[in-house]
Amino acid sequence: MGKSSLEIILEKELTDRQLDRIIEMAWEDRTPFEAIEFQFGLPEKDVIKLMRGNLKESSFKRWRKRVNSGVSAKHLKKRNQDITRFKCSRQRAISGNKISKR
Repeated sequence: MGKSSLEIILEKELTDRQLDRIIEMAWEDRTPFEAIEFQFGLPEKDVIKLMRGNLKESSFKRWRKRVNSGVSAKHLKKRNQDITRFKCSRQRAISGNKISKR
């Protein structure tokens, strides 16, 4: 059986900064899962696994509840069509797999 993309990514050993950024992007309402996949190569199911393994159980449950509610815009197909970007206007540009300096 082949390895999941999460197993492959974790074998490459994400830096603490990359892991923190993925978790931060997952918590942000405006950042869709597609943006995380584009930047880090992690599909939604692997982001969920990563969050489950790196958050306290109560924090994970709260995050999943928020993502699945109507409050979050985590899925491009479900989000309001008026939202045309996935980052805050005050956030610096992020391209590819590079994280800009803060």
